[in-house]
Amino acid sequence: MGQTVLVDQAFVQPQEHRPKTVVSDADDIPLIDLSPLSSNSDVTTAPETLLAQVEAACRDWGFFQVINHGVSLELLRKAEAAQREFFALPDEEKRKVRQDEQNALGYYEAEHTKNVRDWKEVFDIIAHEQDEIDMVGLVLKNKWPQVPLGFRETFEEYAKSVEKLAFRLLELIALSLNLPPKKLNIFFENANSLLRLNYYRPCPNPDLVLGVGRHRDPGALTILYQDSTGGLDVKRLSDGEWIRVKTISDAFIINVGDTFQVWSNDKYTSAEHRVSVNSEKDRISIPFFLQPASCTNVRPLEELIDDKNPAKYNEYSYGEFIRARKDGNLKKLEVQNIQIDHFKRA
Repeated sequence: MGQTVLVDQAFVQPQEHRPKTVVSDADDIPLIDLSPLSSNSDVTTAPETLLAQVEAACRDWGFFQVINHGVSLELLRKAEAAQREFFALPDEEKRKVRQDEQNALGYYEAEHTKNVRDWKEVFDIIAHEQDEIDMVGLVLKNKWPQVPLGFRETFEEYAKSVEKLAFRLLELIALSLNLPPKKLNIFFENANSLLRLNYYRPCPNPDLVLGVGRHRDPGALTILYQDSTGGLDVKRLSDGEWIRVKTISDAFIINVGDTFQVWSNDKYTSAEHRVSVNSEKDRISIPFFLQPASCTNVRPLEELIDDKNPAKYNEYSYGEFIRARKDGNLKKLEVQNIQIDHFKRA
């Protein structure tokens, strides 16, 4: 007797990409303690052991978790409470701040990954609003809901605090590549870094759908906070197995994005990941996407290429790349979304 499908077919993953009943947890992504860095210390004081941990994590996994990161635990609690309160609102209230093709900020409930609808709702917030339409035609003005009270203030504070952590990590990773710590900061002037609130409700067919389908993040770094439910799966680089990331209270999960993979000329890898759902418990997460400015042309860094290790990618416009990716997120396309592999040299 066949399985009863209780979800719309738009959510159903192709057979080969449906989540397994059991995901291997025999190994886990690295856990890095940032306590050797005080909140005000220069990253150049980082001990060699810390840099070695960062290098190995970026090279072998593309993912790691950090503890003692300097973000207030009280702020994490406040953000989680505000997020839950917003997503508990009636649909008509949430849709008052819904995204559209001109302004990709605010609430959205019909996002697609790899042309399959994701089992989630999101709320997107730009870290730094801009008065003018950006170079690829996007309006960068946040849509703030009237309720819950204090929502805007909470997430403006959260974005500021996590962005500070993001730049410290950016500088640590630059050092791990034997670059000056602030070498990459210039690419983030007038950047479009994004804060996203994800909500995954319980699903009656968790073996058929994904909260987010398999994908890689296009930016430089992602700094993600998640609740205790769990569900983030990372594709292990060594063997292609899906690994469930263990939930560690108050930790942030960090992953290298496509931009860093290109900058590093494939020394560091943007690992594929996805979100599995369950039938009993909802889940929330808050990723902060550190993204370069739209005007950035992304290519392997000169310091990391030579005759023995030539550039593996052609240069591309980050703004055009992200716009093409966003088009595929808002609606189902007839072709697969653009990936950095399109720019790989033969």
